[in-house]
Amino acid sequence: MAYIKPIALQLDDMAEGIYASSGSGCYTVTARIHQRPETGRNDFRIQVNAQHRADHTRTTQYLTISFNSPVHYIGCYMNGATLMSGDNTNTLKIKLSYYQNPTDNIGGGDLVVYSDNPLLEIVSCSLTD
Repeated sequence: MAYIKPIALQLDDMAEGIYASSGSGCYTVTARIHQRPETGRNDFRIQVNAQHRADHTRTTQYLTISFNSPVHYIGCYMNGATLMSGDNTNTLKIKLSYYQNPTDNIGGGDLVVYSDNPLLEIVSCSLTD
C-alpha cells in the first residue's frame, strides 16, 4: 500500500472540524475533531477510526496523533487506551489493546484533549502494531 500524504482544507461551511487520513503499513486511519469547546466546556473531542488490512492479528496497537499546538491529554475512550507520552506537547502516543482480525474495522471512541488554541487542528495521525 502506497503512502498518500494527508491534506487539510479549511471550509467555512463545514462544522465537523479537521479530518486527517494516514496509511501506516497495514492500517488506514482517519481522525477528525467532532466537538470543539463550547460554553462551560474547554475540551476537544476527536473521533479516530481505522481499517486493518493484512494477513496477521495483533492485540496491541500504537496511535500517534499530532496537532498544530500543544494539547493536554484528558482521556481516550478506545479499547484499553493508555497514554504513553506527549501530554502538554504537540504529539500524543497512545497504546491500545484491541484484538483485531486480519481485515477489521476499528471504531474508536472519543480522544479528549484540552488546548488553549481555539483553532486546534490535527496535523497527522497514524496507527502501528
